[in-house]
Amino acid sequence: MTGPAATDWRGSTRVMLWVLLVVYIFNFLDRQIVNILAEPIRKDLDLSDTQIGLMTGLAFALFYTFLGLPIARIADRPTTNRGWLIAGALAVWSGMTALCGLAQNFAQLLLARIGVGVGEAGCTPAAHSLIADRVPANKRASAMAFYALGIPAGSLLGMVIGGYLADEIGWRTAFLLVGAPGVLLALVVVALIRDPPRPSRTAAEGGALGLLATLKVLTGSRTFVLVLAAGSACSFLSYGKTTWSTIFFQRSHGMSPGEVGFWFGLWGGIAGMIGTFMGGWLADRFGATDRRHVVTAPAIGMALAVPVAFAAYQATDWRVSLALIMVPNVLNSLYYGPVFSSVQGLVAPHQRAVASAMLLFCQNLLGLGLGPLFFGMISDFLKPEFGEESVRYVLYGAAFMGLIPALLFWLVRPRLTGELDRYT
Repeated sequence: MTGPAATDWRGSTRVMLWVLLVVYIFNFLDRQIVNILAEPIRKDLDLSDTQIGLMTGLAFALFYTFLGLPIARIADRPTTNRGWLIAGALAVWSGMTALCGLAQNFAQLLLARIGVGVGEAGCTPAAHSLIADRVPANKRASAMAFYALGIPAGSLLGMVIGGYLADEIGWRTAFLLVGAPGVLLALVVVALIRDPPRPSRTAAEGGALGLLATLKVLTGSRTFVLVLAAGSACSFLSYGKTTWSTIFFQRSHGMSPGEVGFWFGLWGGIAGMIGTFMGGWLADRFGATDRRHVVTAPAIGMALAVPVAFAAYQATDWRVSLALIMVPNVLNSLYYGPVFSSVQGLVAPHQRAVASAMLLFCQNLLGLGLGPLFFGMISDFLKPEFGEESVRYVLYGAAFMGLIPALLFWLVRPRLTGELDRYT
């Protein structure tokens, strides 16, 4: 790649990627801090495990997913400034995170979490379409993986900072201190992110489709649907296991929120960043010669993670459990770059934000919305027989469910050869 496009890739596009990474770190910090604060909140507000699952997952995910689609359609319009859209979303979700700390009961906390979901709905679809528009196809998986580093990095910070603040000054102040800086970051986004001009398209040219028409086009691709299914299955397990693993270390191993936040959050975050980076690199490296290999690493990684995860939850010493769980954390993170880039590579440029929102719709409604809630309900069901150890048995089942996305990734491999990057 030479000329102005190459200069842009080396210069302003990399600035954009770094800014978007910081925004996504705040996105997941504000989203995931509730996991490490869940046990103190439960005790303070006298909540059930099902209510914890509802608060950490479904309340956020319902509004995040359903609002994400129409907001993404706005982001796909040539007249929309995606930098301003992302900045406004950041200000909203950060402010609502701070309001979580003022909640006096479950209903108020639920409403604040809904507000966080409303704000975050405007971020990633616009960011994905920006990246796909400005990064060449042969570097797209790595660029998407770079942006996705915000997931483990933000989760790491949420665990470490949230756990420390919960131990030292309480969960309420933790929410306030974490939410406030995001409002200021929104000003930085406005100053540094430039949205390149986009040509208007007519319906005859394949553009200017309504939301429902765009969704019909996307769901008509079996390959696209398989990628959605695989990514959603990964998300279901990831969100469910993350929420209940933090609680598992507190209940089954007697650790404090601060200890779990530091050890599980720090090492889990590092493992997630390693896996996310490797997934993008492997997809670009081996997918360059055979497009099937874009998703080969997550297919194999999800399967290999199953027995190690089971052993990690079975261990009676928290140090052994933590050391073992780092392996599946790496392997389960390989899918981010391949899935995000595949979704963008299977659709036309004017459909990219909606395609991303559709992926996030499935991932967050099924994953964030139902993952923690489903495992919480199973934990309540098992509690009469297993007591505080019910979470351990829930996680046994979650470990074996990793074979589902492994199979889906393997099934999608042959379809990528003829369909990926048709639109560059």
